[in-house]
Amino acid sequence: MGPLTVRFLITGENSSGSIAAFELIVPGAQRLAAPAHRHDHYEETIYGIEGVSTWTVDGKQIDVGPAQALCIPRGAIHRFDNNGIHEVKALCVITPAAIGPQYFRESAEVINATAGGPSDRAKLAEIMRRHGLTPALPAGGF
Repeated sequence: MGPLTVRFLITGENSSGSIAAFELIVPGAQRLAAPAHRHDHYEETIYGIEGVSTWTVDGKQIDVGPAQALCIPRGAIHRFDNNGIHEVKALCVITPAAIGPQYFRESAEVINATAGGPSDRAKLAEIMRRHGLTPALPAGGF
């Protein structure tokens, strides 16, 4: 998905909908292409494996490094970046499994279509909403 790699380990289909887990790999100095957002129907827990990712949760920056975990509660507006020069690898766990590989496939189509330029934010927002993510509106609108 752009410069990010997402590899699902467990999907809702093989966990009776109770959990989804995926590995996230983010190259150095990369910002998340999708806007800050919230999930109203599930929690997301991040477990750091390599490198340090910076998560902004309800306006507070939190660094997650190796062997550190962060639980993002339902409704919390969040995003992440890799502000360092080293690759970040993290395990992301969604409970219940309200999101799956299809969200990332659809988002990747929009992100990869721009060849490194800005993504079509309206298309990304539509995909996000359809998969249970609510984009946060910046001052002045999305």
